Amino acid sequence: MNRIEKAFAQARAENRAAFVGYLCAGDPNFEGSLAACRAVIESGVDVLELGVPFSDPLADGLTNQLAAQRALESGSNSERVLDLVRAIREFSEVPIIFYTYYNLVFAQGSQAYAERAKAAGVDGILTLDLPPEEAGEHLEACAKHAIQTVFIVAPTTPDSRLEIICKATTGFVYYVSREGVTGEQASMSESIQANVAQIKKHTDLPVVVGFGISNADHVRTVAQAADGVVVGSAIVNCIAENPADDQAIATSLRAKMGMLLEGGALTKK
Repeated sequence: MNRIEKAFAQARAENRAAFVGYLCAGDPNFEGSLAACRAVIESGVDVLELGVPFSDPLADGLTNQLAAQRALESGSNSERVLDLVRAIREFSEVPIIFYTYYNLVFAQGSQAYAERAKAAGVDGILTLDLPPEEAGEHLEACAKHAIQTVFIVAPTTPDSRLEIICKATTGFVYYVSREGVTGEQASMSESIQANVAQIKKHTDLPVVVGFGISNADHVRTVAQAADGVVVGSAIVNCIAENPADDQAIATSLRAKMGMLLEGGALTKK
């Protein structure tokens, strides 16, 4: 099994959902980002989703837009993001997923991008704005270099497209819990369980749920329906609050992870 398969298999064996944590690579700077990644990994993240900083992150809310801005202003670029992955691989085998926009892949060419990502230690790529119907070159490159693909299903996705999306996916399916962009929210949609069940009619791969999950009650709710729970903005905000202090970032992140996972929030009932 690859790292992604192992992570979800381990979670299933422990009767729980997997925890997928999002951080923007290079936020607030390289060393701070590495400290943040170490903190969330040591605090129980099963899969690390690394946002590749981009100037026009159209799927992201303000929290993640500002994270990308901080990363870019600190000098982050494609090579430094790969350097971050290499640095993580010196102390962890956690699965790493790139959360990116297709412009950044296209600029290098799909084959070159996948090859370099794999060599650095990346396990999967989620290209937010690349529809599977137009992803032939990307899918071919990922298959050649043993990179898993992740595609998104939205609440508005018609059933007729689910099969297409699931067929293009080799890692896990990412269901976004609401329409719109990333960001914390006060409550979770009541349709999550039904929509995840509908996706599972089209795939045997894990289905994770993200967008807006910000506390242990949210995690607990989603964990009952999905194979994985994605938390992003609630974690990224820990960096926004302490951008000049790596130790404070790490301390805040560990506290936040503890709050999100308190009371065995990921455990299946």
